[in-house]
Amino acid sequence: MPASRTDAAADLSSWLENYRSVFVLTGAGVSTNSGIPDYRGADGQWKGRSPITYQQFVGDPAMRARYWARSFVGWPAVARAQPNRAHAALATLESRGVISTLVTQNVDGLHARAGHRNVVDLHGRLAVVACLQCDRRMDRALVQQDLKARYPHWSQHTGATAPDGDADLEGVDLSEFEPPACPHCGGMLKPDVVFFGENVPRQRLARALEALEQSDAVLVVGSSLMVYSGFRFARMAHERGLPLAILTRGVTRADELATLKLDADSESALADAIG
Repeated sequence: MPASRTDAAADLSSWLENYRSVFVLTGAGVSTNSGIPDYRGADGQWKGRSPITYQQFVGDPAMRARYWARSFVGWPAVARAQPNRAHAALATLESRGVISTLVTQNVDGLHARAGHRNVVDLHGRLAVVACLQCDRRMDRALVQQDLKARYPHWSQHTGATAPDGDADLEGVDLSEFEPPACPHCGGMLKPDVVFFGENVPRQRLARALEALEQSDAVLVVGSSLMVYSGFRFARMAHERGLPLAILTRGVTRADELATLKLDADSESALADAIG
């Protein structure tokens, strides 16, 4: 049975008082109240379509064009999203010295915008676009401007925002849409995020693992941990004997490893926990 809002906040507050260096891992549940949907329901199953994979993006021109067409329509909603009270609460806990490092599976950049300083964007950020040929990085807003100039009539299209920053477009002819190319070398452009089927960059992972080694407890917020890139931190915490608290709606892959499991809304519980 889900914990009540008061009980979850009280239990989390009491748990946090016992530790001085908490490693935090966040997932999509932290940002749902900011208007960015998550991939899975409370049962841990996919809510809708599976996201595009890295292999599909780089190997199938039609899938790549489809992704960029949907991304063009969906990006404004992501760009407008604002941090909610969960992001603010975690930034406050960092400022109080409770949180050592925050690792997020999210690609929306909302933790940084909320004022959180020590953030590891495990899967990258949608606000950055990378060239797969020359490795240059550029602002996603500039790519959006270029696409808008090439396809001005596409601004009229709307669709429900999807978890990976694009939009669900039904009945729209995508055949005319060509993916953007690197303005420097003409190479393939891809959002600077880790797609399904792609590995987390080693340096980024090493930074997260080092932070975990130096922490005395682990708190997971808003993640089902169904993806191994997140689950590994819960498993490592358990192997090292570190207390593991999980705050999220529904089941997670690490429920049996947790020393505290709170089935509650992340935003309300965090905001109330810090007073």
